[in-house]
Amino acid sequence: MKRRVQAGFTLIELMIVVAIIGILAAVALPAYQTYTIKAKVSEAILATSQCRTAVSEQYQTASTGTSFVGGGWGCESTSGSQATKYVQSITTDDNGVITVTTSAAADLKDANSTTITLTPVRADGTTVIVKTDAPTQVGQFLCRAGTMPTKYLPGSCK
Repeated sequence: MKRRVQAGFTLIELMIVVAIIGILAAVALPAYQTYTIKAKVSEAILATSQCRTAVSEQYQTASTGTSFVGGGWGCESTSGSQATKYVQSITTDDNGVITVTTSAAADLKDANSTTITLTPVRADGTTVIVKTDAPTQVGQFLCRAGTMPTKYLPGSCK
């Protein structure tokens, strides 16, 4: 009697491989989607760079007692003047706190129409107030989630 030599894979082996690939895809896909939304949120934060520069310069050149009415820093924008599809608006308050509102773009999912704030602080981390602290140097901008889910914030904002 001749024995038949098995050539190839059995159906069970192939189904096990397909199941493993399915499990890996189920784990990887949500992580990748979160990653792509983080990249789009990073673009929204990058859109505030002009405003961060304007606020820093005003703090360095203003004299004590100077006040800026919210929106008077010269860098604010709305959807009509903003170049990125992921930013609806950029606003400022009296102390130069920048608020960026993301657009309602469908690919932002839970991060659409949410806000992120950037607060000017000294190098030691204390908040600066234009009326009492100007002229002073802004050490950095603390980036915090306003209404943005924290899982979508880039590493520089956590």
